Amino acid sequence: MSRKADKPKRGSDPAPRGIDRLLDVVRRLRGEDGCPWDREQTLVSLKRYLIEESYELLDAVDSGDPGRHREELGDVLLQIAMQAQIRSEEGAFGFDDVAEAVAAKLIRRHPHVFGDVTVAGSAEVLRNWERIKAEERRPAGGSALAGVPRHLPALHRAERVQACAARVGFDWEHVGDVKGKIEEELRELAAAMAAADAARIEEELGDLLFSIVNLCRFLGVHPEDALDGTTAKFTARFQAIERMLAREGRGLKDCTPAELDARWNAVKKREKPDRAGGKAISRRGRNA
Repeated sequence: MSRKADKPKRGSDPAPRGIDRLLDVVRRLRGEDGCPWDREQTLVSLKRYLIEESYELLDAVDSGDPGRHREELGDVLLQIAMQAQIRSEEGAFGFDDVAEAVAAKLIRRHPHVFGDVTVAGSAEVLRNWERIKAEERRPAGGSALAGVPRHLPALHRAERVQACAARVGFDWEHVGDVKGKIEEELRELAAAMAAADAARIEEELGDLLFSIVNLCRFLGVHPEDALDGTTAKFTARFQAIERMLAREGRGLKDCTPAELDARWNAVKKREKPDRAGGKAISRRGRNA
C-alpha cells in the first residue's frame, strides 16, 4: 500500500540523514509558513527547471569537477523532491514511494542479479532490459513506439524511435542500405531546392536528418554526441580565429572570405590529432 505522504521525523532522533533533511526543508518551503515562490510552484511550472538543471548536470559531468558535479546532482534531486512533495500534498504518493518503485524496477529488470537468469554479457543484459521494459509498458495491441518520450531532443528521439522499430524487426538489413537511403534523400532535397519549394525543402531536410540518424545508429554513434562534438570543435576554432584577429586589432567583418578560410585552415593545422581516435562516445544504453 502506498504511503500517501512522507512524514517528517521528530522527537529525540539523531540528526537526520541528508535525504531526510532535504525532504524536511522542501516540506517547510511548501508549508503554510514557507516561501511564497515555492508554494506557488506546480508540476507544470517546475518542468522548465528540471530541464535546465538536467543540462547543467551534464555540463558538470563534462567539466570533471567533483564539487560542481555534487552541486548539480543536488539541484536535480531538489526538483525530484519538489515534484514528489506536490504529489504528496495531493495524496497521490510520496518520495519514499518513488524510491521504492525504482528499486523494485531495478530488481525486476535484473533477473540475472536478483533471479536465476544467466547472461553472456552486457549485450544480452540490454536485450533483456528492453524486453522486460516493453512487457511492462506496452499494452496488448499497443505501439512499439509508445514508450519514446515526445519531448526528447529531436536527434535523440529519432534514434530512440528507430531503435524501438528495429527491435520488432522493422529495420534495414545492411549499413549499405542506409547509405543508399541518404543518397536518395540528397537527390530529393536537390530537386526540392531546384523547385524553390520551401515546404518540400523542410520536409526533405527532415528526411535527410532522419536517415543520417539511422547511419549513426548502425555505426554505434549517438547522433547527439556526434553533433555536439562537431559543434564544440567549430566553436573552439571560431574563437581561436577571433582571438587571433583581436591581437591584430581586427574583427571577422574586416576580413575577406579568403582570409577567413586561410585563418580557419591555420587554426585547424595547429590542432593536435586525437590520439584516442575518439569522436563521440555513445550514450546508447538502458533507458528507464
